[in-house]
Amino acid sequence: MTDPIGSLRAFLGAATPEPWFEAAIADEAVLLLDHANCEKKAASTALSMVFRYERHGELVARMSKLAREELRHFEQVQAIMKRRGIAWRPLSASRYAGGLRQLVRAGEPDRLIDLLICGAFVEARSCERFAGLSGRLDDELNRFYGRLLKSEARHFEVYLALAASFIDAQALRARIDVFRQSEAELVTKADAAFRFHSGPPSLEVQTPSTSRMPLASASA
Repeated sequence: MTDPIGSLRAFLGAATPEPWFEAAIADEAVLLLDHANCEKKAASTALSMVFRYERHGELVARMSKLAREELRHFEQVQAIMKRRGIAWRPLSASRYAGGLRQLVRAGEPDRLIDLLICGAFVEARSCERFAGLSGRLDDELNRFYGRLLKSEARHFEVYLALAASFIDAQALRARIDVFRQSEAELVTKADAAFRFHSGPPSLEVQTPSTSRMPLASASA
């Protein structure tokens, strides 16, 4: 049986640098806040494809299922935040998603193919970080990221299989290589701030985020 973790790591062009994990451990609040944002955005992306490409039956079926799963994970992250008294607040986006989107071509079916490749890299990177986080955090978060890893480890393959239905194998590999190089640069070069899909933060994380609130008022 194919090892899904080995497969997604082989698919990615670079491993997450250790300073990113150090920043994640140091700032639990931002880790969870931005992770929740990522799950919500993943669901939104899948749903937007359901509407835009509704004539592609297999794509609609798979994206609909994926959107439901991502929303469940969003709710699970929210529940953890509530138990820990982490208040919801907006965060600026990292350059990751925007950097990948710059590679997406305009005309169809090129746009659809590139969006699916982009989705594959986002999912693979998320799982690579789930795997790296599991075992470094407290018991609840270790269990949570371990479960997410098992649940989402093959999501990137869903995106790639859909992309393969619209383009021949050689052309698909060429487009994947374009995204792989850019994605690797986005996650290995320093970013101004720590985010779930950022590169390592350029400024040393000195103290954890102060976005906690008393548990008694967390449900307000």
